[in-house]
Amino acid sequence: MIITLTTDFGLADGYVGAMKGVIYSLVPRATVVDITHEVPPFDVGHGAFALAQAAPFFPPETVHVAVVDPGVGGSRRGIVAVWRRQLFVGPDNGLFSPFLEDRTIVRELADPDLWLPDAAPTFHGRDLFAPAAARLAGGLPVAECGPAVTDPVRLPDWEIRRQAGVLIVAVAHVDRFGNCITALPASRLEEIGPGPCLVEAPGLPPLPLSRTYDDVPHGQLLALIGSHGFLELAVREGSAAALGFSRGTIVRVRPAS
Repeated sequence: MIITLTTDFGLADGYVGAMKGVIYSLVPRATVVDITHEVPPFDVGHGAFALAQAAPFFPPETVHVAVVDPGVGGSRRGIVAVWRRQLFVGPDNGLFSPFLEDRTIVRELADPDLWLPDAAPTFHGRDLFAPAAARLAGGLPVAECGPAVTDPVRLPDWEIRRQAGVLIVAVAHVDRFGNCITALPASRLEEIGPGPCLVEAPGLPPLPLSRTYDDVPHGQLLALIGSHGFLELAVREGSAAALGFSRGTIVRVRPAS
């Protein structure tokens, strides 16, 4: 059984180690994989993209624990989401936005038996999400975690709109290279037709969809589907972010003819 961890805890302190200790205490044969612990503090959007980038490459039945949780101890719910036979455990604050499809099942982690005894209100990663994930990996049915959630929190940058044959989406993540990655997966491009498309960004002429960075000269802006499977704006050997694009920038995709 595989359990992954994605947090904003860093590795200088013992927070990640404590979560792993809980998991191994409950399921000693688990394999715990660190996706990243370098999400910027409190940056839920960054954490959401890290999961979107990595989770599709894990096998079915993997349990992903994600903790980027500025509202810990408050009114926000803890949830488990089931997406394509993988499970996601963490706060209901938009962290699982990339996986909230029509068929995604979401349940609240409402059963107090999921918690560790004497749980601290400020460390749900250790005292709620880690033990819940361990029990789910060990065979606990999702339906026994709590009531169904019909209104999970979604980050605005992960919303995709269609208007008059045009797909409208926001930049959801800027990576360390300055690539501006939208929430639009390649699979959605077929919604505007089978032919070539043009990508429109503020202040620039429409861009054709390139196949790779090498399709354009050094320093030129391009649009392409990145290795993560999402539409991105990039500059060959440069930074699209340096041109003024950032998270929330609106991008439009329309048929070329």
